[in-house]
Amino acid sequence: MATEVEYMGGVSRRTLLAGAASLSGSALVAGAATGAAQAAPTGPARSGAAEPAPVVVEGDIRYPALTRGQNQRFASRPESIHLPGTTDQAVGAVQDAVRAGKRISVRGGGHCYEDFVDHPEVQAIVDLSRMADIGYDAGMGAFYAGGGARLGDVYSTLFKGWGVTLPGGSCPSVGVGGHVPGGGYGNLSRRHGLIVDHLHAVEVVVVDAEGTARAVIATRDPADPNHDLWWAHTGGGGGSFGVVTRYFFRTPGATGEPSRLLPAPPSTLFVAWLRWPWDKLDERSFSRLVRNYGTWCEENSAPDSPYRGLMARLDPEARAAGQVLLSVQMDTSVPGAGKLLDDFIAAINDGVGVDVEFYQEKHELPFEQGTGWPGFAGGNPTERYKYKSSYHRKGLTDDQIGALYRVLAETDYDHPGYVLTIATHGCQVNAVAPDATAQPHRDSVLKLLWGTTWANPSEDAKHIDYHRNVYRSVYAGTGGVSVPNDVTDGCFINYADGDLADPEWNSSGVPWHELYFKGNYPRLQQAKAAYDPQDIFRHAQSIRLPGQQ
Repeated sequence: MATEVEYMGGVSRRTLLAGAASLSGSALVAGAATGAAQAAPTGPARSGAAEPAPVVVEGDIRYPALTRGQNQRFASRPESIHLPGTTDQAVGAVQDAVRAGKRISVRGGGHCYEDFVDHPEVQAIVDLSRMADIGYDAGMGAFYAGGGARLGDVYSTLFKGWGVTLPGGSCPSVGVGGHVPGGGYGNLSRRHGLIVDHLHAVEVVVVDAEGTARAVIATRDPADPNHDLWWAHTGGGGGSFGVVTRYFFRTPGATGEPSRLLPAPPSTLFVAWLRWPWDKLDERSFSRLVRNYGTWCEENSAPDSPYRGLMARLDPEARAAGQVLLSVQMDTSVPGAGKLLDDFIAAINDGVGVDVEFYQEKHELPFEQGTGWPGFAGGNPTERYKYKSSYHRKGLTDDQIGALYRVLAETDYDHPGYVLTIATHGCQVNAVAPDATAQPHRDSVLKLLWGTTWANPSEDAKHIDYHRNVYRSVYAGTGGVSVPNDVTDGCFINYADGDLADPEWNSSGVPWHELYFKGNYPRLQQAKAAYDPQDIFRHAQSIRLPGQQ
């Protein structure tokens, strides 16, 4: 199935292989795709003449805000920022930049952890913030979200309009533009899988070998000649293949009314926020706490686990922060949900020897209020930060826990902004084969986010060095990184970490792309060759063309 939009000579020329309805939204450009017909989706109509997108240049009052994302470490000086409101305008913006030989980057929500968007060599930014429409497309039989939509708006629109949701991330200001193609994970993933497990199609602006930009819709249907382009957006990361102007969502196999096409969220959630004060923890009690948590996850992360409705995060902060936190939510519709939650808390605290305190006592919240609960949601757009990631097939080993204790507790690093988040993983995520999507991490029970935030540019070296040394110390036995083995299982592309490509910080001999994509990388390279043969869309950790390093 294929729908193409080609842009040449400033005139929009549509080739709709089937159907007469026009569509707007995300665009991903394909190679020279031909194939079976697909009815064009309905939805907000495109303008017929492809009026150019607004362009912002230096000196415009908007320029400072549009040349940086949330991470204040990175700012760019592009010649132009293009703000398309339709797919035609996105195609035109890409075509103009390609024709002028300008290096392009694409901004969705602005939450990139590295300089993939705001890089010194970028000359043109395609900013999708005006393409934030969300709704139901009857022709496609799927819900859609524009490439500039934010998760909080997606959840609210789906829930209030149809009583459905997506198992995406917990930070409401994150954009779908980068979150989805990285294989987004969130609080409902143990019950409903990753957000890409519900991705039905993508619309993408791509550039072919002749330098022609066009928009292509690629679907989950294996018979779709653009199927590999869809697959590449189920975990291959953003910024590698084109500009995604619209995502379409429908759970595989779902039929009927729109309210039956995506998962229904819990009506209410139990939430609780607990703490163990650092001044009461020693190495033995800290180790017991972290070991209990890992063991519990090993034993309760199968797809049919009664705990698939539970999501938790253990946050061992640096001693300067004063505490180790545990945030947890539980689907109240699960039989015996209250007791299951109580039993979970008891299991985590078993033998620790320190009374756990309720930072926020267990209580019940409606689903929509629960999505904004501060135990999970967050993000400060005024800060500088550095993050890393790791997957674990088992809990942390004794050596890893010992190293973690030493770097958190036995240190003169007095900054409370450092935190390690150890999130529950698995259950329905692990019911999907590792090659069914580009996201290959389908047998892990823990997902770890290592991070530190700060405000002052003068302190960059202090905080980045500490952060790097914490991570390297914990994974000292495997070359300073989380390599795929029987305990660990690589890293998460959405928590991008440029250090993985630096032998100073990754001495494992395992390349960055294997840590992110494992055995799926060669297929991603083939998709790159088919849909971006000129390597127009690139950054420090974008998918490389075959033969490139």
